Amino acid sequence: MKVPFLDLRPAYNELRDELDAAYRRVMESGRYLLGPELEQFEAEFARYCEAKFCIGVGNGLDALHLILKGYGIGEGDEVIVPTNTFIATWLAVTHTGARPVPVEPDPQTFNLAPERFEKAISAKTKAVIPVHLYGQPADMDPIIDIAQKRGIKVIEDSAQSQGARYKGRRTGALSGAAAFSFYPAKNIGAIGDGGAVTTNDPKLADRVRMLRSYGSRKKYEHETPGYNSRLDELQAAFLRVKLKKLDEWNERRRGVAARYLNELGDVMGLKLPCVPQWGEPVWHLFVVRQTQRDKLKTALLGARVETLIHYPIPPHLSGAYANAGWRVGDFPLAEEMANTVLSLPMGAHVGPEQQEIVIRAVREICRH
Repeated sequence: MKVPFLDLRPAYNELRDELDAAYRRVMESGRYLLGPELEQFEAEFARYCEAKFCIGVGNGLDALHLILKGYGIGEGDEVIVPTNTFIATWLAVTHTGARPVPVEPDPQTFNLAPERFEKAISAKTKAVIPVHLYGQPADMDPIIDIAQKRGIKVIEDSAQSQGARYKGRRTGALSGAAAFSFYPAKNIGAIGDGGAVTTNDPKLADRVRMLRSYGSRKKYEHETPGYNSRLDELQAAFLRVKLKKLDEWNERRRGVAARYLNELGDVMGLKLPCVPQWGEPVWHLFVVRQTQRDKLKTALLGARVETLIHYPIPPHLSGAYANAGWRVGDFPLAEEMANTVLSLPMGAHVGPEQQEIVIRAVREICRH
């Protein structure tokens, strides 16, 4: 049996009737943008995240960008970001004209280290973006405490953490605002691109809602240079169906993670994820570390187990930031992670037989 890293078809098969009905409902309505499906999804997702407001947008990058713009962050400002994250976290800052200031992670959790964040603050710092990487919450309370004392905005990058909890509270309502992605591979994914902003701030919600639609609150009246970034009715309808299954699907992911942790814990040379007591991750990814990562990846593929690397090139070494002056060695923790991390198959539809194949293959390969 081949174990794919990701197969989206089982999710559709499980919800086929409901998703097909949602498609027909939207198509027959003749309303495809900014309609009732979006309004209902926004209300339902806000309630799920324990937030007051949700604004559906085109994708996760736009969600981050519009939050930053909504806060008025731009040219001359600095925003602190983790060194190890998907590049969208950095690009959102760059697109405002502000400067991303990279900070190394906690080496155990891979998430933003509060003490490193504090040391990176300057007079130009306007915001910090902790990322709930791989579906594990960042340590938010100390980050928020530090930020509040300095008047710094805290923006959660929740692209990978739909449903995760920090000290019993949902990610998405822990700080001033949060950005979500509904890329198809996410724990709750659209059938295409999609994103959302959640917040308890009515002024920010109003600002983001205006910015997502050409800077307009009323048709053909444009108050500011806005953008076109709207979660469409069809995706909203699909997401409403999937939202009802999200907690169940996250529990299945926890089951897969628990088995990996239990049965791979004694494998020499393999470093497993660390989960703090205050965190309730949703295991968007299950990421191990191995110094001979590339050999392990190749051997697993030979055993018909697909894996991926999240992420092989840290943002500071990417072509997008080639002119920023960063070099190899500037952020050694992020670089070490890029050279050692490997994501094993993870998802709500990775069954017991597939899990067994993955575990046996990893154990056998690491034994030699």
